[in-house]
Amino acid sequence: MSSSFDFPVLSDTRPKDHSLPAFMVSTTRGFLPRQEPIVHLPPEFAALESLLQRMPIKTLSGEPGLLANFTFGDTLLKELPDLSAEVEKYRDDLVVMNALYRDYSFLASGYLFEPCHERHVRGEEYGLGRQSLPRCIALPIVKVAEIAGFKPFMEYAGSYALFNYRLEDPEKGLAYDNLRLVRAFEHGLDPASSEAGFVLVHIAMVKESGALVKGAVEMLESCSSRDRERFNDGLRILVGGLRNVNAVMNTMWNRSKPQGYTNFRTFIFGITSQSMFPNGVVYEGVSEEPLSFRGESGANDSMIPMCDNLLQVQMPETPLTDILKDFRQYRPGNHREFLEAVRDTAQHSGVREFAKGDSVSAALYLQALDQVRDFRWRHWCFTREYILKHTSHPTATGGSPIVTWLPNQLSAVLAQMAETSEYCKSINGVSDIMDTANHQRETLRKEVAKYCGERGVAAS
Repeated sequence: MSSSFDFPVLSDTRPKDHSLPAFMVSTTRGFLPRQEPIVHLPPEFAALESLLQRMPIKTLSGEPGLLANFTFGDTLLKELPDLSAEVEKYRDDLVVMNALYRDYSFLASGYLFEPCHERHVRGEEYGLGRQSLPRCIALPIVKVAEIAGFKPFMEYAGSYALFNYRLEDPEKGLAYDNLRLVRAFEHGLDPASSEAGFVLVHIAMVKESGALVKGAVEMLESCSSRDRERFNDGLRILVGGLRNVNAVMNTMWNRSKPQGYTNFRTFIFGITSQSMFPNGVVYEGVSEEPLSFRGESGANDSMIPMCDNLLQVQMPETPLTDILKDFRQYRPGNHREFLEAVRDTAQHSGVREFAKGDSVSAALYLQALDQVRDFRWRHWCFTREYILKHTSHPTATGGSPIVTWLPNQLSAVLAQMAETSEYCKSINGVSDIMDTANHQRETLRKEVAKYCGERGVAAS
């Protein structure tokens, strides 16, 4: 394989072209969809639209919805026909397919987890979800997921987060206060709610990802040609983009309250490794054997995994890293291909070694690692404050162990920072970066030991 980087990254996202997948990596919109998501489904799907508008615990009008009364599943079975034939009419419109995938996945999760939600409201354990998905959801979701390039279950990019927003005023673009959710489970259609904040902050973060893509392309092309100056410029673009992402990420604390997260979290769990589905879920009319998929998770975002691949972060050979690899399946196809191309080109051109070959490059490379550390450290802090302090459920929504999984990746970044710092000790600011990193490494060790001890789980 050539060490040059020739992946077709878009600059013009061709937003009116519906023959292309909704998600294609670009230097302008990064990992966001090529165009603003479709908000309203075609008229053939009026029954689906009606159910989704009435589904949330609190609807857009402020009235209690079907999930508030625990009547969503029964209502769906009475009202929703199998619309697979109507899906076929739009097969060649991949943007409509993505909207249908989003909406059927909301129906599927609402239906499967409604009994768990009812128990959670009563202060009980989640218990079992519904163990089978009716034909009126199962057949269409398998069809639209296959066409759009997803698993037939709710995913982060194609469904819950990145294809789940609209612009209140198209003229104001992607400004945070102009973002609204299209679908929600709890109170998310109110832009001031914790569910809205949780999702919209992710969208606002990914809005900054064009710089990450641009920096990565600059680094990979210049590393192949051994152009040190351009390589350093690419690193500066990457670091600047990551700083912007982290600044937006930090607004989560004010926009989505820790005590509110578990109220809508019930509906974004998956099937794999979850106690609610000990034997998987039967998709009626699709498979007599139960199926199993991981749940929606911010870990399926492409930004930090791209940085891992680009910076050649060395993950330990552990079962926790195996879960990280399994998450790769739960991304838009074009994102997966881009991340693989970044990984392969970085490996063949030797990004890590090239960065260490010059003290300025090494310091910039260390800054990039430090921004990845900052992201993962904040993600750990979110896990601690939003989840560990509010629930004893042992697994995250994606099916990873809640206490040990994030520290597995964060520890790898901290170790790589320590190794890299030896190549740029003389550069101003490096010692401050490492002071913070070393302090966090010790704090993380103590916190993981504390939560593992409280929950009776192994620390590694």
